[in-house]
Amino acid sequence: MNKDRKLIIAGNWKMNKTVAEALDLVHGLKRELASVKEVDVVVCPPFTALSEVSRAILDSNIRLGAQNMSEHSGGAYTGEIAAVMLKEFSVRYVVLGHSERRQYQKESNALIAAKAAAALTAALKPIICIGETLQEREAGATEKVLEGQLRGSLASLNKDQMEEAILAYEPVWAIGTGKNATADQAQAAHAFIRRTLAGMFDEPTARRARIQYGGSVKPANARELMRQPDVDGALVGGASLELRSFSDIVKNSI
Repeated sequence: MNKDRKLIIAGNWKMNKTVAEALDLVHGLKRELASVKEVDVVVCPPFTALSEVSRAILDSNIRLGAQNMSEHSGGAYTGEIAAVMLKEFSVRYVVLGHSERRQYQKESNALIAAKAAAALTAALKPIICIGETLQEREAGATEKVLEGQLRGSLASLNKDQMEEAILAYEPVWAIGTGKNATADQAQAAHAFIRRTLAGMFDEPTARRARIQYGGSVKPANARELMRQPDVDGALVGGASLELRSFSDIVKNSI
């Protein structure tokens, strides 16, 4: 994993895109981003589109991620998806602990830690999401919340595993609201996350960690966000659903 390259993840397709729509988008991305070598690009379509998208991007510079996975390797867990199933489609990354799953599926830090361990055991790179709500930010609890999520969600990882994991700071108040953190706010949160990682692991591990920003990332603010010293890329939301906006975000990250 090259820390010097930005990592841009189309991670928020959510429950959007049929197989045909997903293929139309990735074929467009292949054309638009064919010459981009300076940025690592990952797309995370719904489970139903993984097989077709995997084949479509096989000969491209785009990598494949999944939106979630089970902490179990297999068994009687109806409706769940195991890491080994994702690997059949050449999935390399998996988003874990997205704020919507924390909120709607009540996923705990302990569960996310178990999923992260399962992903790493299967040689998948977990993208572990953390972030505070508007109420928590306004109460001055941002750092307390982030530290609790970091320590809980990374509890199962050692230093070597942490270097294979990716963190995504997604302030919940900036997701789908039209609001976004300023570049200074994003940098402050990312710097705090990196300091916390140094305390949990060590300074070299913290320096090498990839920390993404996710929260209303758009072509207009991507360049300024990506210039921040502790922002290593973006977990792109709604803007990843449209060819031009996502392509422009990637190009503005160079």
